[in-house]
Amino acid sequence: MQSQRPARLLLIVMAGVSLLAALWAGLARLGWDVPLPSWSLPAYHGPLMVVGFLATLIGLERAVALKRFWAYGAAALPGLGTFVLVAGLPWRLGHGLIVTGSLFLIFVFTSFYRRQAEIFVVVMGTGALLLLVGHLLWQEGQPLYQSNVIPWWVGFLVLTIAGERLELSRFTGLLPRRRAVFLCATTIFLCGLVFSLWRFNLGMRVAGAGLAALAFWLLRHDIARRTVRHGGLARYVAISLLTGYLWLAAGGILWCLLTPRFLPGPEYDAMLHAIFLGFVFSMIVGHAPIIFPSILGITLSFRPAFYTHLCLLHLSLLVRVIGELAGYIPAQRWGGLANVAAILLFVANHAVATLRETSRDSAKARQHSRIGS
Repeated sequence: MQSQRPARLLLIVMAGVSLLAALWAGLARLGWDVPLPSWSLPAYHGPLMVVGFLATLIGLERAVALKRFWAYGAAALPGLGTFVLVAGLPWRLGHGLIVTGSLFLIFVFTSFYRRQAEIFVVVMGTGALLLLVGHLLWQEGQPLYQSNVIPWWVGFLVLTIAGERLELSRFTGLLPRRRAVFLCATTIFLCGLVFSLWRFNLGMRVAGAGLAALAFWLLRHDIARRTVRHGGLARYVAISLLTGYLWLAAGGILWCLLTPRFLPGPEYDAMLHAIFLGFVFSMIVGHAPIIFPSILGITLSFRPAFYTHLCLLHLSLLVRVIGELAGYIPAQRWGGLANVAAILLFVANHAVATLRETSRDSAKARQHSRIGS
């Protein structure tokens, strides 16, 4: 554990840099006058967020759980590939690193399945496969929406998270028929994705229906329905998850209703950020006090201040999405700016909590040392 901590910390820093660059690019795309180190940076807002940040973090988490050094390729290669693209180096090199990283992630889940042949591992492994398909659809010089990449990246994130929640649902005594409903919703979503390759609008509507069905299943059967009655960290995590599921349902419904407008514009922004910010970041915000300490081998106590970034995230996103659907651009711009502030506040709150915990541990160690001497 101690020998791997520097590598893990380096990968978290890499993901953090991608996150900050993605936020900066997002502000530029919203029309805020921010200085840009490269004119092409706004075009990489999506890859920086999904590949450089999220895929790197998920790959790191899985590599830590697998406890195999080679598995860290699932985290390192996507981040490196994204940096190559943003730096303007050969596109095939960056894309090749990203594709290879997704292959590593598939191998990671294959290894997990050999250890534990469970359906939730298959679901998460399918998510990794969707990530690979999305990368393969990504074409040089073409906007992401024209290559139909985004729905497959959404599938990667949704199935990874849903698979993890299905794993935890075993502790609630989940009945086989309820598990069958989960698999039915997942199948609908996957069929919609595949069908969208030929008939995009119809396929996306089917996929949206699958997303909404998954969201309602999670709202009904996730263990968070029980833990929200507890206090402290358990309630904070549960509230983060349940509000995220509401955003996933909203995103699925928007896919069903607005698919013909899956083009750059306010409605497109609402369809994507309801899922990427409302759902995915709710999961990150909720799980961060648990996952980051396990990755870095540190302790992190829950602080009520964590609710500040959670509330700001959801309130600002609500303003943004309502403004986008109503065609009121100032609400989109200011809501987006507040989204960035919420994410930065999330980072700051966890940094402060980590520093306080580290200082407390150091003080205890010095006190024990004096007692021992």
